[in-house]
Amino acid sequence: MATHHTRMLIIGSGPAGYSAAIYAARAMLAPIVVQGLQPGGQLTITTDVENYPGFRDVVQGPWLMEEMQAQAEHVGTRMMWDTIVSVDLENGPPFRAIGDSGDEYIGDTLVICTGAQAKWLGVPGELELGGKGVSACATCDGFFYRGKKVAVIGGGNTAVEEALYLTNHSDDVTLIHRRDTLRSEKILEERLMKNPKISVLWNKAVESFAAGENGALHHLMLKDTQSGEASTLEVDGAFVAIGHAPATELFKGKLPMDASGYLLTEPGTPKTVIPGVFAAGDVTDHVYRQAVTAAGMGCMAALDGERYLAANPHDVAQVEAAE
Repeated sequence: MATHHTRMLIIGSGPAGYSAAIYAARAMLAPIVVQGLQPGGQLTITTDVENYPGFRDVVQGPWLMEEMQAQAEHVGTRMMWDTIVSVDLENGPPFRAIGDSGDEYIGDTLVICTGAQAKWLGVPGELELGGKGVSACATCDGFFYRGKKVAVIGGGNTAVEEALYLTNHSDDVTLIHRRDTLRSEKILEERLMKNPKISVLWNKAVESFAAGENGALHHLMLKDTQSGEASTLEVDGAFVAIGHAPATELFKGKLPMDASGYLLTEPGTPKTVIPGVFAAGDVTDHVYRQAVTAAGMGCMAALDGERYLAANPHDVAQVEAAE
């Protein structure tokens, strides 16, 4: 067990964490990134990425995250393969965090980039066909289904918004909902019902995702939630849209959150209610949830952290030399 000191401690990786690290390292803050259970975040389980600026051709999500990590390390970031299990925000700065390894991390500033995970159905074929027809982000992957038949699974705002968005690419969009009424806002429901490209299957639950001969998604196995009758729906793409869960368990009772568990920040900034503590990326963003917006927020958090340190000098333990 060891103690690690830094001017900026970043919990979580992905576009927000790595971008914060790049800016912090260039500001000579010797940042430490504790990467967590999924280094690189959700993009590591995404295949084709076509909407991240700077790349003419499609790039792979894992490769993009590897490059961001390498850039952060190149400019002076220390990457720690650990998972934070507890944090002390009340007695900071400096702020203290304990890793699963038993190591202690002490940061004069703290940037929270723990992200959010899409909620999944947990049915057969869903995991296996991820990136092969099954997705949880229409904004990310809808472009790949131009002119094809797609389905959206869910009945809330997320599902309706995804279905409406997909009509930009497909003339055949089916919304599948396990109940007979939507849970979305009425204005969204009205737009959905008026859109000739969208049809709705009521009282249907997806039992499994099935592949075709080419190994990609071919059809959905459905079950009527009232009669129990089984049916199939052939689709090229299926988007699970039953919401996201932010990774904020560590901060319950320590930082304000909205009803869904997303961290609350000062509007237009990554600043939380605790001076010196910042939140960036999907952990605080339930609207956009894009790699480029997460990266932008990570940049903002590092810049605000640097300004905070300049305006609030205090005695702290000396930063450890990079290993």
